[in-house]
Parts: sequence; C-alpha cells; structure tokens
Amino acid sequence: MALLVPGGFVRVRPLRLSPPAHVRRKLTTFATVSPTRGDSVDWVEATSSFFEDDTRPIMLFDGVCNLCNGGVKFVRDNDQNRRMRFEALQSEAGRKLLRRSGRAPDDISSVVLVEKDRSFIKSEAVVKIMEHIDLPFPQLAFFVQFVPLFIRDFVYDNVANNRYTVFGRSESCEI
Repeated sequence: MALLVPGGFVRVRPLRLSPPAHVRRKLTTFATVSPTRGDSVDWVEATSSFFEDDTRPIMLFDGVCNLCNGGVKFVRDNDQNRRMRFEALQSEAGRKLLRRSGRAPDDISSVVLVEKDRSFIKSEAVVKIMEHIDLPFPQLAFFVQFVPLFIRDFVYDNVANNRYTVFGRSESCEI
C-alpha cells in the first residue's frame, strides 16, 4: 500500500491488530494442523454432525472432577426443559469439540460451552450455562455479566486450579 505525501509516495504496511482475548475465544473457524500428518483439519466442519439433529449447546466438563460432576448434576436438576447436553472433556467427542473450540484436545482446565456457531470458556461459559437453565439463573447471569471478565476469570481460575484439592476426584465420569 502506498500513501501520497508531499514530495511523492511512501510505501506503508497495513497495521494488523490481534483481536482482544474475549473476541478470539468467540471466533468460530478453527483450523488446526495435525502433528502427525501435517494436514489442516476444519474442526467446525469435522464436528458439524453434533449439531445436525440436535442444536442444543453442549457443556464440556472434567469427567473425574467432583466439583465438575456436581456442577453437571446442578445444571441437570435446574434444566427442566433439557436445553443442555453434556460431554466429558476426556471423551473422544469431548476432545473433538475442544479442538472445534480452539483448545488443545487434552486441555481439561476449563468448562467449555459449545454452541453451533461459537464456544465459550471459563466464566463466560458459566454465564452462558446460567442463561440456559431455569429461573432465577438467567436473571442472575444478567447481573454477573456486568462484573469485568478479568475479575470473573480470576475467580474462576482460582477455583479451577484448586478443584481437585478441595473437592477431590472420582475414578470415573458419572455421566
């Protein structure tokens, strides 16, 4: 690109800005390179079958974490209309959906909510899950969203980093 300035043209390169983290997490086209074959996989396309017959969002959770299993039970108990689906992060489907969300397939550090067109992690996922379950949680989610993301994620990370110590592990996924 060239700009006309007094005395002639000046060649300039366009400035490329990276989107902020909260925008990057919502991007929907994730292509990753397979380390074994070197080819590119469009994980949105590869996992589109999860949303063909059922468009409900999928909550990905740590299947051996007692806190996470308790959270799934809580969501199931407060989702009378069955608006959510559940999948353990450690399952094959969970690993594929993690890749669709732009995460490593073995990353079990966060709850993830996968919708047909986008994914949410950490405190954003919790807020979105609250929006999908029964009253009064959608109203509570409305107020929680006004807490700055860095504060919500700070609290989330502190709980997540200590979840095994405080709540323990189970030998298998209850779902």
